[in-house]
This record gives sequence, structure tokens and C-alpha cells, in this order.
Amino acid sequence: MINHERLKNLLIELIKIDSLSRKEFDVAMRLKREMEELGATVTIDDAGDKVGGNVGNLVAQFPGNVPGAQPLLLSAHMDTVVPGEGIVPILDGDILRTDGRTVLGGDDKSGVAIICEALRVIKEQRIPCSAVDVVFTICEEAGLIGAKCLDVSKLRARTGLVLDSDSVGFLFTKAPAANRMEFRVYGLEAHAGVCPEKGINVIKVAAEGIARMRLGRIDHETTANIGVVEGGMAVNIVPNQVILRGEARSHSEDKLNRQTEHMKSCLEDAAARYVLDIDGKRRNARVEAKIERDYDRMDVPESAPIVQLVHAAAKNLHLDVKVLATGGGCDANVLNQKGLVVANLSTGMREIHTVNEWLDLKDLNLSAQMVLEIVRLNSAQNP
Repeated sequence: MINHERLKNLLIELIKIDSLSRKEFDVAMRLKREMEELGATVTIDDAGDKVGGNVGNLVAQFPGNVPGAQPLLLSAHMDTVVPGEGIVPILDGDILRTDGRTVLGGDDKSGVAIICEALRVIKEQRIPCSAVDVVFTICEEAGLIGAKCLDVSKLRARTGLVLDSDSVGFLFTKAPAANRMEFRVYGLEAHAGVCPEKGINVIKVAAEGIARMRLGRIDHETTANIGVVEGGMAVNIVPNQVILRGEARSHSEDKLNRQTEHMKSCLEDAAARYVLDIDGKRRNARVEAKIERDYDRMDVPESAPIVQLVHAAAKNLHLDVKVLATGGGCDANVLNQKGLVVANLSTGMREIHTVNEWLDLKDLNLSAQMVLEIVRLNSAQNP
């Protein structure tokens, strides 16, 4: 029932619209038109103003045609990561890929296109449908901040799906909590050629601290990374400040707290080893740490109605859907934290956040068929 050609064309059209985080206006306007053509009431919230972007989250509400059926939420994000401007999608058979200069943008325009196509089929074929709330968020890639600004009290649905993960055939119901970290390491500047002994080189301090950190895969539940290092003014100046930005993620709150403290302690211990007495004054390296909770864990139980609904839809389509945990965060983390029950359904995107990103249209079509069947089955459930 899914129109494969139309779905492919919409996806390619959306991919060609630049929509980096905080710059989603053009794609939001295209989707507003799409949703209104399908009969939805569309609003755009004030999230853009709150995060310094040029548009807010798009919320489209469809009335449904089955009285008493529980409303359903379908969500995907509009923004893409860098490099994501001037994307040139290349179609090779069923494989849609980037030309190697940019990401493809299937993360998450595949989810957006699937939602649009499923709802268009429902309208065309007059398929029984509950009320559906569609949320296309901004700034997911910038820390889920569009979803964090979403007022869920204005939604009718209390349960549903985010379409924002890779291989088809998986429903992600568990995701880690994450801490975002910024460390500012301070030392003492000096002329690197004339009197380097009067300086404290904070790049060296930071390097020693990082070298002692457990990073990467810590265990099956926990990961950590230092992803940004900024510092130094010139090659002939002993640097006096460096900024480090990183994160830790874990499915265990205790492990997350321990890993975060470990990373902080490594830098503090390294700084404590650098002390100078100059002109009767003691100077030492020091660390300022800013640690914020990026998002909380997602943990949707197997017994949750949305999980059972996905299993039932897969069975009807003779598909096998595996319920798994993921190491990535998505808008579902935030929506669950806000009191909804939301799982993350795969769309077929692959090698995301790289210039090698690609997508198999056969997977895209299967995901769209799954969403269509989920919406149909939801309308048949008793409230």
C-alpha cells in the first residue's frame, strides 16, 4: 500500500533542503505544507526562540476517524549534522548515498518521510485511524534541545514512536543517560623561548589528564569520550588555558556518576602536579568543571502497549522485530522523561554522522509499511 516512488521522491526532496541544527526553517515550511495538505492542524512552537534557531518544533494534529481510539504520537527530527549543506544524494539501484562530501541526511529525514507517506496512504485509502500527533523536532543533533523545549501537555497522545535509528527490524526501548562535560584547565603563560620555566603549559596538563582517563567502551553499559580540545594562542607562548568538551553515557546511573567523577579527577590530579614559585608567589594549574545532565535514561518495558503494538504489526507483516538497547540518545529519551511512553523504531539509515552515510530504499519501504500497520492496529485497540 505504500507508494514506493512517492516515498523515495519525498525523501530525496527533503534531503536536498539544508537543515543544520538551528537552521531548519526551510524544511519546516515544506513539512507544514505537507501536513496541511493531509488535513492536519499545524502549529510551530517557540523552541526556536529559546535555542537561538530560525524555527521551532512543528506539531501537526490529525483528527482521526475512529472515535474512542487512543491517540498515537509519531515523531522524527528535522535537523542534520555537519557537513550537511549542499547535499547531493546519489541513487544507485535501491541504494541512496552521499557523494562523499557531506552526510546524506537520512538521519533523520528517513523518519520524516516515512511518517508523511504513511499518513498520506491513510488519507487516500480511508484506512481506520486514531487521532495522530506528529512532532517534527528541531536541534535533536544539538543535544535533543528541541524536544526538551516541547510542551507535551499540548499533545493528545501519551504514547508512540520516534523514528530515528538505523537497521530495520529493531525497536529500541532502552537508551543510556548522558552527562555533558566542559573542563577549563588554567595554567600560566610565558615566552616559550625566553623563559618557558616561568610558565605552566596547560596543553601538557590536559594531555596528562586525558592519558589517564578510561575512554571509549568502558563496559557493556558505559561509554565516554573527549571530543573537543581548544587552546593555545601562538607557538611561542606557553599556553595558559585549554578547553575540553566531552561526555559519558551509561545505562547505569551509578556507573555514569563514577565515570564522570573519574574523568574530572584525572584532570584535577594532573593539574595538582604543576606548581611554580615565582617571585615569592605560588602559582598552580587548576581545573574548572561544568557538568550537566544531557538526557536521562530511556527504559520502556516489554509489557508497554506501544511495544506490544509494534510486535503485533510485525507479526501481521510476517516480519521479525527485535527489542534492543542502544548506546545512543534520541528524542525518545526526553519524551519519556516528560511522562510519555515512547520507543525508537528503525528506519534503515546506515553509517550515520559520516560522509559514507547510505540507505537502502527496500528498508525504507519496510519501515513505512510497519508504521502504516502500527497506526491501523492502534485504531482497533480499545481505549
